[in-house]
Amino acid sequence: MSETFSIEGKKLWITNVNGLVGQAVVRRLAIENCTLLKTTRLDLDLRDRVAVDHWIKATQPDVVIHTAAKVGGIEANRTQPVEFLYDNLMISTNIIQACAQYNVQKLLNLGSSCFYPKNSSQPIEESSLLTGSLELTNEAFALAKITSYKLAEYYRTQYGHDFITVVPANLYGPNDHFDIQRGHVIPALIKRFYEARINNQEQLTLWGSGLPEREFLYVDDAADGLLYVLKNYSSKELINLSGGNVITINELAELIKSITGYIGEVRWNTDKPDGMMKKVLSNKKIDQLGWQPNTELIDGLKKTYQYFLEQVVGN
Repeated sequence: MSETFSIEGKKLWITNVNGLVGQAVVRRLAIENCTLLKTTRLDLDLRDRVAVDHWIKATQPDVVIHTAAKVGGIEANRTQPVEFLYDNLMISTNIIQACAQYNVQKLLNLGSSCFYPKNSSQPIEESSLLTGSLELTNEAFALAKITSYKLAEYYRTQYGHDFITVVPANLYGPNDHFDIQRGHVIPALIKRFYEARINNQEQLTLWGSGLPEREFLYVDDAADGLLYVLKNYSSKELINLSGGNVITINELAELIKSITGYIGEVRWNTDKPDGMMKKVLSNKKIDQLGWQPNTELIDGLKKTYQYFLEQVVGN
């Protein structure tokens, strides 16, 4: 169901302003007439229920955009399942409960495409949630995100709170983690190809087969979509934020290789995990709501690489 919700003159709390999504939402909200309340993990530990309660009680936000999470790529998820489950459970349950207790007008809770079953029909519809087993490489994170969605849904159905959950496709762009261990596929590949080029490596070996297909959404498009959904959607049902570019990891690597100027050979280590072989979200609901992304993958990758050179490398 859709309805119009105005943020005019309201106080909006972005739960992690330093994150990939949080920074993009701040950029998008610069054109809106509203007041931003911004926190980072350094000034507010969202795992601390008392601290979260004190923050919301003191600041009284009208709207909360919950972007904070412990995130990472396959290796980080594989080696730190306790932290990915526990930290994300604490963060989300504390925020959702505090929003309910202090009568926040609207909460936008960010879900994750990894919480859909690993054998979902493609493209993945919102109704496929909890219809099958999860991909083991990110099961802990997925379980935490499923729980946060269900808690938000239960608060809506039991107490009538306007809490919604939006599930974005794989996001990338400025302010991402350009870290081989922690980063997602695009920032990790950018860093690896850049380092291979400056170190004159004759070959670069990447994880997996390169065959999995993924959908990528530029983060500034995602921020625009989140604001659109916030204003125009109210339902206990999930809604995917999708409609981006679908590409194999091998094709993605070739694009990033070209953008970074690496001229060596690319090899694939098939002893390493691929994750889900295909993960593309259905955009049927978001398209019917009236939103579509604008940034083509090649343009988004170039912008992301430029950010990496200027802000991470310092060129």
